[in-house]
Amino acid sequence: MQLVTDIPSLKGIIEEKKQKGLSIGFVPTMGFLHEGHLSLMRKAREENDFMVISIFVNPLQFGEGEDYEEYPRDLERDTALAESTGCDLVFSPSVSEMYPPGYATFVQVEKLTEGLCGASRPGHFLGVTTVVAKLFNLVRPDRAYFGQKDAQQALVLIKMVEDLNMNLEIIVLPTVREPDGLAMSSRNKYLTSEQRKEAVVLYKSLKVAEALIRKGEREAEIIKENMFKTISEAKQAQVDYIEIVDTKQLSPVSRVKGRCLIAVAVKFGQTRLIDNVLVEV
Repeated sequence: MQLVTDIPSLKGIIEEKKQKGLSIGFVPTMGFLHEGHLSLMRKAREENDFMVISIFVNPLQFGEGEDYEEYPRDLERDTALAESTGCDLVFSPSVSEMYPPGYATFVQVEKLTEGLCGASRPGHFLGVTTVVAKLFNLVRPDRAYFGQKDAQQALVLIKMVEDLNMNLEIIVLPTVREPDGLAMSSRNKYLTSEQRKEAVVLYKSLKVAEALIRKGEREAEIIKENMFKTISEAKQAQVDYIEIVDTKQLSPVSRVKGRCLIAVAVKFGQTRLIDNVLVEV
């Protein structure tokens, strides 16, 4: 496995693989890898000739007062985990490598980025789409892999790829969870032991919603009220949003019909966690 930190070296390696006609699978990450990342990497390994991951904590997608400086970083640990999945290349650039002095170009997807996490974190998705567009240009993957936990991100990137006629396929894989249901996230390490116990209410609230829908409930407000009650059982939980939206425009729905995304964001202290489920009726 190769560790590459500069763009010219990466371009040279990718060009060599393309000349040989090899398919490239790509998993962009911000590092501090967990089983969710590793599941994406194993799928990329299985479906492609050459597998690349990126490890880059992207400052553009962190807002003022967010956890950019504190975000966990451990390149030695991450490269060992990447190698265990059969990864061929880890691209881990510096901020100055990705955004040199005078950098002034950004990629923006509109509408899909306005609600959910886009409303809570202004500018976040501009940072995501910009860095991922750059990474796609550099790695030139045939397939790129993302997790369902970041459902809005995945839909935004699918739209970007479609609108900009990028020649790759976005593959979204199911959320990987801890035994108690908490969605795996690099930010889970910020939680105190008490917060970690309480954080399971995100998943519990989603299961409450699913159960209500199975029993025939279709009114979004009633479902959301029951979810709020469940989350409120956790003393330290502060609800950012509870939303039920369609899966095309991510617009809020008043009644559950067809395919919908039920999404939650909750803060425990300074730690913001997200989760979601897809339902179809």
